[in-house]
Amino acid sequence: MKVLVDRGKCQGYGNCVVAEPRVFDLHDDGLVELLVDEPPEELRAQVKHAVRDCPARALGLGD
Repeated sequence: MKVLVDRGKCQGYGNCVVAEPRVFDLHDDGLVELLVDEPPEELRAQVKHAVRDCPARALGLGD
């Protein structure tokens, strides 16, 4: 599973960071920063929650 980020859509809500701070952070500009683009299996549920919970729909999942 690969995490996809569209920083152009990000509004800096930070829901992703709350859902999984080991994968997502907010950059100095206030937008999402991806710390791990292919998270391990044990983080998948939290990452999927972060994707679903993004109000700006800036996150996605790929193969």
